[in-house]
Amino acid sequence: MILKIPLLKVTSVHKDVSERLKKINPGLAKEVREILDENKAERHIRGGMATKLKYSRLHMAQNKKN
Repeated sequence: MILKIPLLKVTSVHKDVSERLKKINPGLAKEVREILDENKAERHIRGGMATKLKYSRLHMAQNKKN
């Protein structure tokens, strides 16, 4: 039997991993938790890189106008 659990929001995903998946398949829950923790630790870096790229592009566009 395949259990279908709707995943609506990111917080729902984390809740499913931390509570529901642990009961269904503890080994898989551990693997998924490691991936989510790694992504959470790197999230601020990706955000900073995106901001840097945004302003770099704006700066280049302004230089082309002048």
